[in-house]
Amino acid sequence: MTPEEFRRHGKQVIDWIADYLAGIESNPVMSQVKPGEIRRALPASPPERGEPFESVLSDLGRILLPGITHWQHPGFFAYFPSNASGPAVLGDLLSSGLGVQGMLWVTSPACTELETVVVDWLAELIGLPERFRTDAAGGGVIQDSASSACLVALLAALHRASGGRAATEGIDRRYTLYVTSQTHSSLEKAARIAGLGAAGVRLVDVDPRTLAMNPAHLRELLAADEAAGAVPAMVCATVGTTSTTAVDPVPAIGQVCRERGVWLHVDAAYAGVAAICPEFRWLNDGVAEYADSYATNPHKWLLTNFDCGVLWTADREPLLGALSILPEYLRNAATSTGSVVDYRDWQVPLGRRFRALKLWSVIRWYGAEGLRAHIRKGVELAAELAGWVGADPGFELHEPHPLGLVCFRPLWPGVDDADEADRATLRLMELLNASGSMYLTHTKAGGRVLLRLAVGAAATERRHVEQAWEQIRWEHAALSSTMR
Repeated sequence: MTPEEFRRHGKQVIDWIADYLAGIESNPVMSQVKPGEIRRALPASPPERGEPFESVLSDLGRILLPGITHWQHPGFFAYFPSNASGPAVLGDLLSSGLGVQGMLWVTSPACTELETVVVDWLAELIGLPERFRTDAAGGGVIQDSASSACLVALLAALHRASGGRAATEGIDRRYTLYVTSQTHSSLEKAARIAGLGAAGVRLVDVDPRTLAMNPAHLRELLAADEAAGAVPAMVCATVGTTSTTAVDPVPAIGQVCRERGVWLHVDAAYAGVAAICPEFRWLNDGVAEYADSYATNPHKWLLTNFDCGVLWTADREPLLGALSILPEYLRNAATSTGSVVDYRDWQVPLGRRFRALKLWSVIRWYGAEGLRAHIRKGVELAAELAGWVGADPGFELHEPHPLGLVCFRPLWPGVDDADEADRATLRLMELLNASGSMYLTHTKAGGRVLLRLAVGAAATERRHVEQAWEQIRWEHAALSSTMR
């Protein structure tokens, strides 16, 4: 493809994306295709001769688009938002066009140094302590997701807890990781990858009402495990759990970790970016005093398309000790001086994309003021929805709901069996999702199924939330009438 051909087809692609976003509301939110339907519509073998790019765009619309679940749809209320904004898409396009492989400072100094600036900007925006800045003892790095951030944090924690033996000798004794039933599953996966195994993951009790970690039980587990010869490696406190956005008490957990010398990782994948707003800065209580590492995902709620998760550490030495390997073919003068950051040592893979460009584009386009407005809109709409749910005798609201997620349970009069009621709730969710106008997911709390409605898509307005609530009420009433 020549530069001129690229120019022509590139304009077609931009127009396609712009038209897609402009008309996204006309699509069913959740893909309606059956398993295997897309595969069967595609050729079984690759083409022998090249095809016009117009054919690619044609098949994108004809074959692939029906198999897309539209995460940018204003009726997308599932999981958490995964925002893709114009400046982020354009930043990603620039990254692709440059084709940078930023494993070392020397392989593209701008790739590394822009990232150090952007993660420091974000640290300032959300109020992280000075020691997390890249020009201090710690620093930040863009990972693909909070899952990778958790794994990297655990490897750094193991390095420190083992005095470096984990990197040289391997896992030669029992190390333990502390989470709750509400912690993201990526923590158990990280424990498996790191060699601790599922048996090395210890479950700390939660408050039955708030679902937040119980620091007293954490202290008991740490003492018992140490007495049994285990080495506690890391505690993960979550700020905004995936299930219900529960917030673990980081100050109290941090005090326990400090007593025992245990690494504290704060997983704020969803909620952390909300601290851009001064009224939500409480989400970071205890981080400055106690956290060894902290992660949040701009690709969830901060208008930056996937993948873009940021990990900060208060001290980069355990991280570098755990992950730095320098073969001859990567040696260079800049690295040997020790004066540059080589982000290959801050992550699991060697290679890395120029992800900082899209986050840089987003922060510059919206500014702190625009980013705060986006967060506040989601929280305000969720609070209004929670008020409607709480006022309706046909539903039970799960509290607290501090941010953009509202969890609730439909009530089924005349249904005394809890399992049958839960099945009805799941059936209601299936009917709503099949309608094409919205997409919800579910969770369990207190042993009961709850529906989750997460507000935060850039295109979502009050009318979309109101329409969703009216449809939920209507479908609930219709399904209830069949169960009497």
